[in-house]
Amino acid sequence: MIQLQHLNKSYGKLQAVDDLCLDVPSGELFCFLGPNGAGKTTSIKMMTGLVKPDSGSIHLAGVDAAKEPVLARSQLGYIPDMPFIYERLTPMEFLLFTGDLYQMPRDVVREKAPRMLEIFGMMDRAHALNRDLSHGMRQRVIYAATLMHEPKVLLVDEPFIGLDPHSIRLIKDLLREHTKRGMTVLMTTHILAIAEEIGDRIGIINQGKLVACGTLEELNTATPGMSKLEDLFLELTLR
Repeated sequence: MIQLQHLNKSYGKLQAVDDLCLDVPSGELFCFLGPNGAGKTTSIKMMTGLVKPDSGSIHLAGVDAAKEPVLARSQLGYIPDMPFIYERLTPMEFLLFTGDLYQMPRDVVREKAPRMLEIFGMMDRAHALNRDLSHGMRQRVIYAATLMHEPKVLLVDEPFIGLDPHSIRLIKDLLREHTKRGMTVLMTTHILAIAEEIGDRIGIINQGKLVACGTLEELNTATPGMSKLEDLFLELTLR
């Protein structure tokens, strides 16, 4: 569902992403790890179309993102590390607005929006202004809106920043549930314990290069003596 072939992006002399090749199939939760500045967010922004690659190809749900950018983005859901939300809208209005953006039938949107808010425990705040919501509640609204159109590919950049334990558990369970239904999820996180817990496969990027990729068992087998993801991560990114 996500196919990156020889993807490159530089900013002046800085090679932010260096010949990145990655294939994430349908129904997989892929954890994309790396230190700050390693190239994770740049890679995600190239997939969303916010940043244009210097070279290489991106296919999302079988669609060439360069040749059919609008169709490719219609298959995609994206939750950045600092998502934007219209503060003068209510959660319900924001979901209706999002449904319209994706050209969903209005009757479908009106039926689905309350259900999404209920899933995220937001029905009691459905008509409060977004500006009056806590950070965690705003994050829940963003997830509800992003999943409204049932994207085939979901990109999530640092989804657990500033969330309480209940919200973290909710998001973890949600991501696992959607991958079981066939959604492809690529997630970045600095919380290695969460990557160990929920990731089907793990990729580690450093200085723009993918330096390791596989299941946790495969990574441990390839690096004898490294029984913990933390040890492997530090070994590969402190060189």
